Amino acid sequence: MRSSRRAKPRILIVTPEITYLPDGMGNMANQLHAKAGGLADVSASLVGALFHHGADVHVALPHYRKMFHVDVGKLISDELRVYMNHLSNSRIHLAEDRIFYYRDSVYSNYSEDSFRQAMAFQREVINNIIPSVKPDLIHCNDWMTGLIPAAARRMGIPCLFTVHNIHTQKATLEAIEDRGIDAAPFWQNLYFERPPINYEETRSTNPVDMLASGIFAAHFINTVSPTFLREIVEGRHSFIPDNIHREIAAKYYAGCARGILNSPDEECTPERDPALAVNYDAATHATAKKVNKIAFQSRTGLRVDQNAPLFFWPNRLDPVQKGCQLLAEKTYDIIHKYYQQGLQIAIVANGSYQEVFRNIVRFHDFYDRMLVCDFDENLSHLAFAASDFVMVPSLFEPCGLPQMTSQYYGSLPVVHDTGGLHDTVENISEDGSTGSGFCFRDYDANAFMWGIDQAMKFYNRPEEFRDRVVARVMTEAKQRFNHDVTAQAYIDIYESMLERPLVNPVCHNL
Repeated sequence: MRSSRRAKPRILIVTPEITYLPDGMGNMANQLHAKAGGLADVSASLVGALFHHGADVHVALPHYRKMFHVDVGKLISDELRVYMNHLSNSRIHLAEDRIFYYRDSVYSNYSEDSFRQAMAFQREVINNIIPSVKPDLIHCNDWMTGLIPAAARRMGIPCLFTVHNIHTQKATLEAIEDRGIDAAPFWQNLYFERPPINYEETRSTNPVDMLASGIFAAHFINTVSPTFLREIVEGRHSFIPDNIHREIAAKYYAGCARGILNSPDEECTPERDPALAVNYDAATHATAKKVNKIAFQSRTGLRVDQNAPLFFWPNRLDPVQKGCQLLAEKTYDIIHKYYQQGLQIAIVANGSYQEVFRNIVRFHDFYDRMLVCDFDENLSHLAFAASDFVMVPSLFEPCGLPQMTSQYYGSLPVVHDTGGLHDTVENISEDGSTGSGFCFRDYDANAFMWGIDQAMKFYNRPEEFRDRVVARVMTEAKQRFNHDVTAQAYIDIYESMLERPLVNPVCHNL
């Protein structure tokens, strides 16, 4: 299946979601937006960086016609012919199946529906897209692409598998083949619930683990932060299934695993964010953030006070991962302790814990001190610009983007010292010359309160000192967390797997 040796290797990136694609990749590039989370952002940044630096990069996506605003039924014959011709001459390869056409969102809340989507996507990639593209390397993402590394190994194509989230599904070979994927040629490269005896014995009784299969069959894997990879290998998280732990550890000790940090959306910066009352940069943040704070307070009903310390919650209210119960336990203590300074808390997020915080507001009459509202993209952007601090007390965090985005906007993060949070936030030194936020080590409410106290200790330093530190954090964040840095890390892996340069050395200057 592998092509003859090309002067420029061809990379196929397989992803169920993406934020954008660069102009020049195909006539539909500016229409393709399907996002559920950070995977869409990192896919977009990687494809964009590879394309702009001359790599022969191709992308496989489900054809979300409704989300892409494509109504094939209304195209007349000539328009349909032109449309199909555009697809055939593009570097964008859309997996065709009715299950994708009329969707409003990337993923389903129903496991059976998610399974059918994943099977349809992988069927098209394995049966049609890979034979058409003839890639030299395939890059897959999460359990929804977990069968492809096994097929790629059988075809002799090296495959990188990125683990963004520890979610998986299981299905028998029989169920997989009923969805149009002939697994018989590569079944031995899959990871089963129990060791298989032979194909016939295992076909209908021994489920395949999709995520474990992707990890097991891939030639190289990566997680989305170095520390989260080490935490998995060391067995520090009880929620990681044993088989996933073993397979990731095996890849790690074989020298075939790496942690690569995602990076924030570089379009979401205070210099050009249209959601802000006033734009700013590191040099002008001191006055501009106060203007944005007043705008945010006026819009949300918080007491208008440009000097009030404002803490922003940017994550979904998920008590399993995000630590919102720590804030709930300490909300009264935080507001009461710093009541005279006018401390405010803003929660712009959806999730099961939202009603808990609404009850706290009602019970303590915190209406002008605490905001609890549904997630809104523009309001969230304004909150990053308005806030002084961002709270990310996650129990675990494969990567996390809010704590990096907050540094772009000059809002200092208060985080639990775990996973990607450990890799992106360091405690600010006493003289303010190093560090970017406030990290608490133990996962409990008192440790979280310590983090809030450290933030307020910083807030009570002289304004000139604070402004100097925030300006430094903003400047350093752009240097550390950007798409070129992330893309270069992936390119390094690609080149080691291919054992040759990915792009012309003249262009390879990420």
